[in-house]
Amino acid sequence: MSKIFATPFNRASTASEVIEGVDLSGRRAIVTGANSGIGVETARALAARGAEVTLAVRRPEAGEQVAADLRKATGNDAVHVARLDVADLDSVRAFTAAWQGPLHILINNAGIMMPPELERGIAGHEQQFATNYLGHFALTLGLHRALADGDGARLVSVSSAGHLYSPVVFDDIDFRFRPYDALAAYGQSKTAEVLLAVEAQRRWSGDGITANALHPGAVATDLQRHTGGLRTPEPYRKTVEQGAATTVFLAASPLVEGVGGRYFEDVDEAPLVHARPTEPGVPGVAPYALDPENAERLWKLASDIVR
Repeated sequence: MSKIFATPFNRASTASEVIEGVDLSGRRAIVTGANSGIGVETARALAARGAEVTLAVRRPEAGEQVAADLRKATGNDAVHVARLDVADLDSVRAFTAAWQGPLHILINNAGIMMPPELERGIAGHEQQFATNYLGHFALTLGLHRALADGDGARLVSVSSAGHLYSPVVFDDIDFRFRPYDALAAYGQSKTAEVLLAVEAQRRWSGDGITANALHPGAVATDLQRHTGGLRTPEPYRKTVEQGAATTVFLAASPLVEGVGGRYFEDVDEAPLVHARPTEPGVPGVAPYALDPENAERLWKLASDIVR
């Protein structure tokens, strides 16, 4: 797949800058994991442009404080909180059943990173794959009708450059035969998140839904609690405002209207790479993460698990 365009933004651009002047009045957005880090900044940028934003969070009490802060900071009273634990299928199903009306922006942002020991989640699957991918897959599937009613809805899958550490190993997704490797498991889950966007684009573009995935960049957040903190060299790190920029760009910028099934970083489409870069800050997406056969195979596998 060739790169189709370049944007006027770069790795230093912020979330507010990439949608400056965009009017999101009347648009409804859901941001998972929006009670800390990049998720909060994503919600802030969308609310500041007039969107109705639902913070879909595991701990609503913490979310309510974030929502209050965002209402005050943006002057937008339409910032809501709803309970959602993407590691729990019952919670996902309750959330999607309760949603009413159209949905214009779904941002699958929540996630976990590199628990040191092998843990199992949804239907006995490895915890990172279960939380980062399966929970969001079930959420996305459950909100399909609402997205189709959204008249040009955007689906945004927050992946990571970590996908470069592993494809989806279909013969042993859950580390039942190979030794558990926290980084490989994280990489696999992040590849799966890209493939979700690829297949959603293929299946749902006829419904007016555009789906893309992204790497937000190296941002110090609670995500790295199992890794001893962010280890990326200082010159290659981003602030949360910069880290949320690519997400917000894909969610709301008119520059990517109708552009889907792709992977972005630094607010631009990432080039294909055929080996993992050895230097920090080098952009790239692995071919296996955009492969349509992998995307279709994973979608069918996940459908059997969550239905």
